[in-house]
Amino acid sequence: MIWSLAAGVTALGAGVAAWSLVEARSYQRSFYPLSILPAGWEPMRVLNISDLHLLPDDEKKVEFVRDLAELKPDAVFLTGDQLSSTTSLPTLLRALQPLAGIPGAFVYGSHDYHAPVWKNPLAYVIPPLRKELPEPEDLPHEEMTAALRDYGWVDLRNRRDEITVQGHRISLVGVDDPHIRLDEYPVPGPSTADLAIGLTHAPYTRVLNAMAAEGVDLVMAGHTHGGQVCVPGYGALVTNCDLDTDHVSGVFPWPPSGRDGTRVAISRGMGTSPYAPFRLACRPEVQVLDLA
Repeated sequence: MIWSLAAGVTALGAGVAAWSLVEARSYQRSFYPLSILPAGWEPMRVLNISDLHLLPDDEKKVEFVRDLAELKPDAVFLTGDQLSSTTSLPTLLRALQPLAGIPGAFVYGSHDYHAPVWKNPLAYVIPPLRKELPEPEDLPHEEMTAALRDYGWVDLRNRRDEITVQGHRISLVGVDDPHIRLDEYPVPGPSTADLAIGLTHAPYTRVLNAMAAEGVDLVMAGHTHGGQVCVPGYGALVTNCDLDTDHVSGVFPWPPSGRDGTRVAISRGMGTSPYAPFRLACRPEVQVLDLA
């Protein structure tokens, strides 16, 4: 009896582990309607592409991203953690090439600067398991920045700018990765735009509060992976930032008690660390935000 039970538990665990590897490659488009546009504007479709964590041989992921062009987005926003290897930049540029020339902007996460290193996945939920990590390799972020600019996208790290979409000016504000304390919130400046969009990789409350305080209409982020490993019927165990797990992904008002004003869109992202290539009850996504 005991051996049968043990065998059953082992088989169940193996099945869950195998499925988590499958789910990590089950990419999907998640559509969200948002009524935030000024009166008189035509509907606008924007993409929040986050946490690609690309490896050079990620062909299925590359094709998924390339196929996003068929959605005919009006704007493209990259919210960080694009690379997982020092040799992945050509793969990233090939994935994004069909979207080049569409108005947009980008910010970075830690895995645009430094390659991932192995860490105990349980350390996210059991702090005593956290240990000093080995020195990571530098990623080609300067070359990536130049290439993304060549694609027509605005570098929004700790900066403000404006883009034109459908003939309308949109003001932008962004920060560098708050998770590694690179964020320096840019000083507000004059703008005649009627819509404001903010970008951050990690959705720390200090950044969301600052953007909400100045009346940003939509903030896009990633970083959380939606919890990556979720308990069916319960949800995420961690957010990897100071948000609570009720706000680990999706679209919601900020502050959470508000109804009007700032909306936050946090993507579950497309990838994982190569050292933890699994997801459970948390499929990878690109957010498709249909603004009206």
